[in-house]
Amino acid sequence: MWLFALLIAVPLIEIALFIVVGGWLTLWPTLGIVLATGVLGTALIHRQARAVLVELQRSSRGLGNPLSPLAHGALIVIAGMLLLTPGFFTDAVGLMLLVPRVRRAVIAALARRVQWDHVTFGSARAQHGGVIDGDFVDLDHERPGKPDPMGGSRH
Repeated sequence: MWLFALLIAVPLIEIALFIVVGGWLTLWPTLGIVLATGVLGTALIHRQARAVLVELQRSSRGLGNPLSPLAHGALIVIAGMLLLTPGFFTDAVGLMLLVPRVRRAVIAALARRVQWDHVTFGSARAQHGGVIDGDFVDLDHERPGKPDPMGGSRH
């Protein structure tokens, strides 16, 4: 439901802002601002995407946590899409997402809504001498008539 509301609200906000800003600045300066924010946003995204890729490579080489660079990269992609969408509201949100402090706050807010069981980074093979230990839960063992994948029979 919230997605539907967002799909209705954002274009209405953009239309209202175009009317207000266009009435204040006239047509050509308004279009110039929209084009300039697209060009500026593209340049900023290119610069920040490189920094995120360097951080991702650094974390993967050192067996570090790649989740932070991946989250920052995803938000930069979203910022790019917003900056390429014509409009003042989407440009403002896109530019805000290019600020690292704002991205960290968004990531922290999203992380509070995600529940983690556990995460393991690094090579299990390197840590355990070639043996990878694992646990599993057979979710289908209760269903009658389901064939056993190991070839046995279930009774």
